Amino acid sequence: METSLHQQLKSHYAATPDQIEVAMGAYRIDVVRGEELIEIQCASLSAIRRKVCDLLKRHDVRIVKPSVARTRICKRERKGGEPVSRRLSPKRGHPHEMFEELIYLRDVFPHPRLTLEIPIVDVNQYRLVTKKKRRRRRDPGYIVEDTELTQVHDSIELREAVDLWRLLADPQEATASDSAALIPSHLVDVEFNTLDLAGAIGCARWIAQRIAYVMRHAGAIESTSRDKTGVRYRAAA
Repeated sequence: METSLHQQLKSHYAATPDQIEVAMGAYRIDVVRGEELIEIQCASLSAIRRKVCDLLKRHDVRIVKPSVARTRICKRERKGGEPVSRRLSPKRGHPHEMFEELIYLRDVFPHPRLTLEIPIVDVNQYRLVTKKKRRRRRDPGYIVEDTELTQVHDSIELREAVDLWRLLADPQEATASDSAALIPSHLVDVEFNTLDLAGAIGCARWIAQRIAYVMRHAGAIESTSRDKTGVRYRAAA
């Protein structure tokens, strides 16, 4: 089922209503804006990989994948009812989490006809509390009914491999004009491993390993050697 977030983003990117949900061959396109086809994906990018590959053969494509900065949790006791409580989730999103999704586009991006856009958004998440408590450990005790857009802070565009460094920068600096200037200074013109990368952006090493995997496939970094600490990389020229 389409969420309110998906519907709102379609309206955000369309200039007129007739640009939304346009039939094109075997596909329906979320937004057709001039010569550009816009696919908005709030779920996994794996679901649209084949579609995007087909569309890129003949069209310019923009994939919009929102990054949620803050979430306000709104609990309901009945479907569609008024929230009985609201609270801000302590979890804050960061654009570097997008690398988890970019794994599915590792053989697609970069492409001369492809633009990836990551709007930084705040949302309300509406949860329906389940009446019966189940004994399964993984049962969260609620069902997510809907996700609603409340604010668009900014947007990060990726066109070339070097632009991937924008996802690792401070969100306030990620829209700077020079992507290469966003490479951490102590990683410029030196070899580094995923431990160094993790320290530079403040994440766990296993996350940095996935980031390095995507960046190497895209050509943003290149492997240079291997030692007892693992593979060593250098930012691509």
